[in-house]
Formats: sequence, structure tokens, C-alpha cells
Amino acid sequence: MATILIAYSTVDGQTRRICERLGQLLEARAHAVTLVQLTDDRVIDAGPFDKVIIGASVRYGKHRRHVHRFIAENSHKLDGKPNVLFTVNLVARKPEKSTPETNPYLRKLLEELAWRPTHAAVFAGRLDYALYGFWDRQIIRLIMKLTGGPTALDAKVEYTEWEQVEALAERISAL
Repeated sequence: MATILIAYSTVDGQTRRICERLGQLLEARAHAVTLVQLTDDRVIDAGPFDKVIIGASVRYGKHRRHVHRFIAENSHKLDGKPNVLFTVNLVARKPEKSTPETNPYLRKLLEELAWRPTHAAVFAGRLDYALYGFWDRQIIRLIMKLTGGPTALDAKVEYTEWEQVEALAERISAL
């Protein structure tokens, strides 16, 4: 049994849902899981945990600053233990942008960091216009139009492939 920290940043809740599912799957394998949302005012010490998972959502091409801060504050502790970094974004709905090697947002994040994860993963997010405020809805709709995605304001599309989440849980358990 390992103690596992799952630290995540989410905008609309999909990254949290993925992390919650990872937690359930890992607990079913007898691991002790602590799930924590990263925020600007929360300091989290990765030191006491055997393994660390970081889930980071993308909005308008960027990961949130508290993801960067958590990694910077804990990079020396992360290097000494198995760890996973995954990103959640709508661009990953396209097969050619759905791997750590081809996803532009994960590649950009890794370029910005001095730290390298033991394992990296990419998950497609969820599109739900009803969740967004007026301006976000307009901008995301424009992005979807430009990239060939759904633009109907009642669209709710689950792009996350939950089998990939289950496979990641197995990999984490084996680390």
C-alpha cells in the first residue's frame, strides 16, 4: 500500500472528476489517497507521500499558475518518488493531439518547468456550454468553430476516455 497525493487544478470540474476517479481506482487497489485542489492560497507539501499525481486543466492555452507554483515548491521532493503529471484540455479530443508527445499544452508546460515527471498523460476534457459564463461561452464557441468542434449552445460532449483513466490508475499502482 502506498500513500498517494492527487493534487489538481480545475476550471469547470472535469479535472476534478478525473482525479476523483483515479482516487477511487487507487483506493480499490488498497492505496491511501489524499485528494487536494491546488489554489493560490494553499501550500501543499508533497514530502510525506510515496507517490504524487498532478492533474492540470487548460483554459485558453494555459495551465493555472498554482500548478507551476506547486511544482516549483515541491520539485526536489517530486524527483525522489514516482510521480505523474497529466493535463486535461479540449484540444486532446483530436487523436493527433492526444498524447504527451503531441499535445501542445503539455509540451509547453514541460518546456516551462525545470522538473520532469516520471510519467505524463493527456486527457480530453468535457465541453458543456451551460457551465460557462457569457464571455467564456462566446470565446470557447469561437474556438470550437475554428477547430471544427460543436458550436450549438446546448452541446454537452464528454471527450474524456475513461478507459485511459483506468489504465493510468493501473500504471500508477505499479510505479
